[in-house]
Parts: sequence; structure tokens; C-alpha cells
Amino acid sequence: MSTIRDQRSRAAAALHRFSRTTAAMLLLVVVAGSVALEVASSGSFFEGPSVRVFLQYLATPILIGLAQMVALCVGQLNLAVGALGGFTACLAGVLMADHGVPAVVAVLVGLLTATAVGLMTGVVIVATQINGFIVTLATMTILLGAQYRLVGTRTVDGYSAALRDLGTAAPLDIPLVFVAAIVAAVLLGGFMYRTVAGRRLLAAGGNPLAARLSGISTDRQIVAAHTLSGLLVGVAAVTATASLPGVNRSVGGDWLLPSFAAPIIGGVALTGGSIAVFGTVLAAFVTRLIDAARAQFSLDPSWVNLLIGLVVLGTVAGGHLNQTRLAKTTPSPQPGGTR
Repeated sequence: MSTIRDQRSRAAAALHRFSRTTAAMLLLVVVAGSVALEVASSGSFFEGPSVRVFLQYLATPILIGLAQMVALCVGQLNLAVGALGGFTACLAGVLMADHGVPAVVAVLVGLLTATAVGLMTGVVIVATQINGFIVTLATMTILLGAQYRLVGTRTVDGYSAALRDLGTAAPLDIPLVFVAAIVAAVLLGGFMYRTVAGRRLLAAGGNPLAARLSGISTDRQIVAAHTLSGLLVGVAAVTATASLPGVNRSVGGDWLLPSFAAPIIGGVALTGGSIAVFGTVLAAFVTRLIDAARAQFSLDPSWVNLLIGLVVLGTVAGGHLNQTRLAKTTPSPQPGGTR
């Protein structure tokens, strides 16, 4: 009996701790928002086709949010998320449509290319000691030019039918691309929380000096973070290519704000040293609900970016005020005190 009581006590304590987290608040917002849309749509929001479309176009926001989260965890930014995703999607589409490359090979080439670009970005940041903001901004500009060079003003749509079928497949109205995004989130969470390499990334981002004193190379962690970020962008590009009717130079153009919104709203600190996989996924749900509400009420698309931007700004400002408050309430050590 005492063992059962102990288990119940631990479960209650864990539930209490969760109720005070950002993820719990976001989960409440997701549930409330979904119910509100169900009522506003006269019961059609939870119908099979609506759920399928909603989840199908949720996969990309989840993946790009995770990609940005990995960069943020080491105190870096990745402004090239959208440009890299768009270039990778167009590269895979052109290889299949224009050169007859099999879908499997084109997908692998896309993933390897995105990972290699992430690797090179990290190496340039470490080798030159230039701020990652500047390096990824330059990378974004280069990739936008390369994307336009690949497709120009046309839309590439004559690629693999098998890949299209995979992108629209939805057994039990659950799209496979959404399942792939959730699997990627689970694997990333396991890597960051359960492996030595993942804990080193968090240590390097949380306290670079302490990490170096512990024998952890912060330079290697920056390179590793950008490489992993590139891989996740590559996965997002593949899911987008499979889901969209065609790829063109506009693919990835609207990814930058959602890539920051998901991890920041989800509870990831801009200063590094933290991740929030579940929070990032839930925040991507929230941004997708906002977009669904725009469509439901026929609002101007610009209102979506405005609202998301305000939420991101409010989240950052709230986090800064909270840190300031904690710094003021934490007593500073007195000289000559006990040790």
C-alpha cells in the first residue's frame, strides 16, 4: 500500500510541476482553440478531411521550429531556415522532374545537401568568429539566389507520383508527413536528453566557459548544432515537396517567422542552454490554429503574421522581465561570508 501511495504522490507532484510549465499553458490553448474552431465551423473542424488537411500542413512548422530550436540551444540563430528549405525542395524537384532521378535518390541528395550546408555554416562561424546572425544572413542570401537559379519563375510539378502519394497518404486521417514530424521530434528529444552528445550541446549553450573548463569544445557544439539544424530543415523540405502540388521560388519564403515562433513561444531561451521539444510542437499547433482561424473567418493573411509576431515579442519581453525580477530578488553573496 505504501508503494502505491508513493507512486500516487510522485504522480501528483509531477502533474503539479507540469501544470506550472509553458507546455501546460500551450496545451490548454490548443484544446481551447480547437474547441472554438469546432464551434465556429458548425462541427466541421473535427471531421476527417479537415483534420487531415490541418495536420498535413502542420508537419513543416513543427520541423522548422525544431531546426531553429537546435540552433538556439547553443546560443545561435539560423536565419537561413527558409532559404535552405526552399533551395532543398527545389533541388529535389528539379532532379526528379528535369533529370529523371529516382525519388529515393533525389530525397537523399536533398537531405545530404541541407546537412552539408548546415555543417559549412557552422564551420564558417567557428573559423571566422563572425556572429552567426551575419553568417546565416549571408547564407540565406546565397541560397535564395541559388533557388532562383534552379527554378527561375516556373513551378516544377512533374516529379515522382510515388512521392506525391506518400505526401498525401493519411491512414485513419493522420497524414504520414505529420507522423514523420512527430517521430523526428521524439528522436530529437531522445538525442538531446538521453545522449552525451545532446547534453554537451546544452552545456555549451548554457555556460560556454564552464563547458570549456569541463573539456567540452564549444566550437564543435556550434558546428554540430548547425549540422543538425540543416538536417531537420532538409526533412522539412522533403515533407513540403511531397505535400505541395509543385515547388517554385516561393517555397520557404514564409518559414522564417514560424521557425522562431515555435521554439520561443514553446519556452526556449534565446540565451541558449535549453530546449523544449514538446513546447515547440505545441507552439507550432498554436500558430497553425491561428492560420486555420484566419481561413475560417476570411481574415487578411497579414493579420496572421502580425498576431504571431506580437505573441513572439510578448513572450520574449515577458521572459526578459521575469529574468530581471529574479535577478533583483536573488540575494548577492556577501564578501567574507561563510563558505
